[in-house]
Parts: sequence; structure tokens; C-alpha cells
Amino acid sequence: MRSLPKMMRAAAIDRYGGPEVLSIHRLPVPTPGAHEVLIALYAAGVGGWDADMRDGWSPSGRKRFPLVLGTDGAGTVAAIGSRVRGFKIGDRVYAYSFDNPKGGFYAEYVAVPANSVAHTPRQLDFLHAGAIPATGLTALQGVDDALHVRRGETVIVHGAAGGVGSLALQFAKLRGARVLATARGMDGVKFVRRLGADVAVDGRRGDIAAAARRLAPEGVDAVVAFAGGKALTRCLDAIRRGGRLAYPNGVEPKPRKRRGLKITSYDADVGVRQFERLNRAVDEADLKVPIAKVYTLANAARAHKRLAAGHVLGKIVLRIR
Repeated sequence: MRSLPKMMRAAAIDRYGGPEVLSIHRLPVPTPGAHEVLIALYAAGVGGWDADMRDGWSPSGRKRFPLVLGTDGAGTVAAIGSRVRGFKIGDRVYAYSFDNPKGGFYAEYVAVPANSVAHTPRQLDFLHAGAIPATGLTALQGVDDALHVRRGETVIVHGAAGGVGSLALQFAKLRGARVLATARGMDGVKFVRRLGADVAVDGRRGDIAAAARRLAPEGVDAVVAFAGGKALTRCLDAIRRGGRLAYPNGVEPKPRKRRGLKITSYDADVGVRQFERLNRAVDEADLKVPIAKVYTLANAARAHKRLAAGHVLGKIVLRIR
């Protein structure tokens, strides 16, 4: 710890509000506890949940300012707690810690529980590894744990051009499914086709029912949804009786219950086994991690403005160092 700086740069907020409340602060480098890992971050993911917290939402009650945002990222191990095993100084790691007690990932350093950290997949650099802990775990667990997608099934990935959906599409293909991907606009449709979708359709203006009939005349087996609204309702209309729908908590508006349809909402779990599964899937799928835009830490507010503008193909990432 003696070789580490005492202070660090972080993008934090002193009050709730729009993107403009994000600014660079000088804050103390967090000290890892006995079961924690201190990571020198190179990249951090930017997600819609970060904007929700910036606006004032908190899953654990009132927050203290300044508040450092960010739930995931990648870097190297800078220090380890006395009870931590399996990591050494300098290891390349990525991590996901939602609502992290010692501050978020928009910073030069973050201290997180060791079970929220894993060695990065071999083929990913820091930017791409930093983009996928939250989205990768959410996508894989939607496909594997919530839907139990099997080879030969037909699956709609609704919202397939976003940070989570673009990975879920590839994981569904890895499991042997035929995939109908919905995306917004012609650029979104072309984007998901490049990622391997068997059929792609504009979720707002396209005929989802007709596209689904071409893929599965008797109805699709399952839908994994990363967006709500009328387009999701049209996706549900395409599911066969006895089919399944899964969506992560936070999708709004929530889909209504339907007779003959199993609906599962879920949150991404984090842990050693979950990261091991993600690493295997990344390797087996030869995963493409689409990055929509890279911003420096100093431009975190601009990253949130881009997020607010919508129609993000892939994931927005902060380059920390």
C-alpha cells in the first residue's frame, strides 16, 4: 500500500441531477478491507443504471456526497486484503459491484469484494473487458438461467443492439438457438445482423409478427427482453403457448402476465462461479463486444449526455488511464 498514491481522480457528483452534475474530483484512494481487492482501473462501463443513480435513485437508501458512479470496469490488481486468495499484484482483472459501498468505477481506483472480481478473458483488452462485467453477466444469465435456451429453439432478443442485448444475441447463438433480433432503425438492424442474428427487424416500425412467422411458423419458444413497451407486446404475441419470457428487473413498462406463458424477471448474480461461466462463454462464442463510444474520465458528463440521447449501439466506455 505504501507505493500507492493517497489521492485519485474520480468522476463524481455533489448533488443529484442531469449529466452536468458529473465533474472531476480529487478523492482519497480507497483502502481495501480483508476480503477486498483494490483495482487500478483502465476502463469503466457506462450504463443506464448509472444515470438512474445520478438522478437520485438508490437501491440502498440515501447516499453520501461526493458520490462516485459506475458499477463495472477492468484494470490491474493494485492491492489485496489479508483474506483474499487467487489474485496477485498486477493481475489483469474485471469486476462488477452494483451500489459498491466504497465508491463506484468512474475513478482511478476502486475497492470491491473479491468475489466480485475475476481475471479478464484472455482475448479481451481492457476497454472491451471493462465494457462487459454487468452486461455480460446479465445477458448470459438471461439466456442460460432464466430461459434455459436449448439447441434448436427459436428465440427473440428484444433490444438486441444495446449493451446487454448485443451479448445476449451471441450467447443465444452459442447455445444453438435461431435468433430473431429486434433493434431500432436500419443501422440497428444491420448492426444485429452483423452479430449473427438469423432474422432482424426494426422493433418500432417493422412487422415483428411476420418476421417471427418466417423463423417459427408455429410460434417462437422464448423471448429475452431488454426493452419494454408496445414492441415487446408484439414480441409476446409471437410466442407459442407454453413459451417463456425473461427480462432483467428495470425494464419498463413491465410486461403483463399472460395465460400459458412463463414470465421470469431476474437480477444478474455476481460471484466466482458466475464469472467462470462468463469467461467460458466469452471464449466459446469468440464474443464480439461492441463499443459505441469511448470517452475519457474527464468527459464522463459527455458520456452521460450521449447515453441520454439514446440509440446507443453497444456499450459506452470510459477510458480511465
